[in-house]
Amino acid sequence: MNILFLTLLDFDTLNQSGIYTDLLRKFAREKHHIYVISPAERRTGKKTQVLKEKNAMILKIKIGNIQKTNLIEKGISTITLEYIFIHAIKKYFANVKFNLVLYSTPPITLQKAVEYVKKRDQAQTYLLLKDIFPQNAVDLGMLKKSGYKKLIYRYFRIKEKKLYAISDYIGCMSEANKNYILKHNHEISPQRVEVCPNCIEMLDMSIDENEKKRMRKKYEIPQNTIVFVYGGNLGKPQGIPFLIKCLKQLINNKEIFILIVGDGTEYNLLEKFFNKYQPSNMKLMKRLPKDDYDQMIASCDVGMIFLDHRFTIPNFPSRLLNYMQAKLPVLAVTDPNTDVGKVIVDGDFGWWCESNDIYNVNRLIEKVVSNKTGLGSFKEASYNFLMKYYTVETAYKIIINKIKM
Repeated sequence: MNILFLTLLDFDTLNQSGIYTDLLRKFAREKHHIYVISPAERRTGKKTQVLKEKNAMILKIKIGNIQKTNLIEKGISTITLEYIFIHAIKKYFANVKFNLVLYSTPPITLQKAVEYVKKRDQAQTYLLLKDIFPQNAVDLGMLKKSGYKKLIYRYFRIKEKKLYAISDYIGCMSEANKNYILKHNHEISPQRVEVCPNCIEMLDMSIDENEKKRMRKKYEIPQNTIVFVYGGNLGKPQGIPFLIKCLKQLINNKEIFILIVGDGTEYNLLEKFFNKYQPSNMKLMKRLPKDDYDQMIASCDVGMIFLDHRFTIPNFPSRLLNYMQAKLPVLAVTDPNTDVGKVIVDGDFGWWCESNDIYNVNRLIEKVVSNKTGLGSFKEASYNFLMKYYTVETAYKIIINKIKM
């Protein structure tokens, strides 16, 4: 098959690790021909170019700035995306007949590009639903269903529904995702919606005790404490103000060490907290080189997930899989609508509580500390659950079984 993948991720090779590149490599190994359109924002200074790999071609196209810019530029760049993508398809892939179009949310604004290829080539379309927008923006107060922001919400809600309408199949991250989409979009046939979870290539990213000691020494992390790590985006969806409230309660707990490695729009809030309180049992770090980041995660004892309690949509953070690759048990502190906590608890590889109750967060941390000798069984359960449910082979089979050739 000729497969077109449309994304906002900026990558130059399929050899990078990630839920999308791992899946595309699986398709390439199965002798499918992969074509990718991956943008580079104006700030990078990169020009449009074509990169070729075995069974794959990556078209890097120049777009306006979307991240780390003002709302006006972000809005204009987002709205014009689909026209830039259509122009690129016409120019560079005019002679390629696509059998399947894969695409993910975010964004929802590639709808016309998907529709163009579907009509031109009679291609089948499969949406990898990773974000439910614009409702997530409403949940966090960035959009409203009343007032002047109502018009913006309505515009994006129409785009969302059109994207669902042109998708032959919609792969959701979890059962809660699937149920939400069907409940709030009655026009979608249940036969078109299925669970296609976040999946990655199966790699054992755990490290031995000597390497763990070396990494902890390198980054000045105590050797004999239980280290809780939060790695990844530090933005509004993660509910950073509540995380800071939890950190304040844990400043004097000498049995634990909390490591936060990441970046995002709310990083400055954490930086202010660390500058003010200078906690001796905590450390805040910006993003690390990938190899060091992976080893750093593996040198810790428990991975943490935080989500804002205001969410009504069921998120399912992909960073969970990185923790599982490193054989870490997971502490999830989230809203009650996501089922990521249920998955973790039912899989016997971690703990969950709601992200509006500091008492329960402290209680669970104390539970981990009191059972530190039993963490080994949680670690193995974490990795085994990953092998059973979240490998790229799982996602590949789900998608390929739906495609009619």
